[in-house]
Amino acid sequence: MNWASCRCQKTGAELLFETISQRYERGSIIITSNLPFDEWTETFGTERLTGALLDRITHHVHILEMNGESYRLKQSRQRRKKSADK
Repeated sequence: MNWASCRCQKTGAELLFETISQRYERGSIIITSNLPFDEWTETFGTERLTGALLDRITHHVHILEMNGESYRLKQSRQRRKKSADK
């Protein structure tokens, strides 16, 4: 599930928090989002839960910020152009 693109119900946000808490310092987790951290509260509902979640996922972290063109958008434009050329 793309957690960043939907507003989680309370139980979904708590389940994600529990999953991340269980993995914390035991193994790797890869999380992708198109939202900056300061907008995550809108997704997870409460500042307290969001703060605790961010505390765990940013403790031992490598953040890779990608600011290039979306490859999905690029492919979609190419498909539309090919369809229009036919």
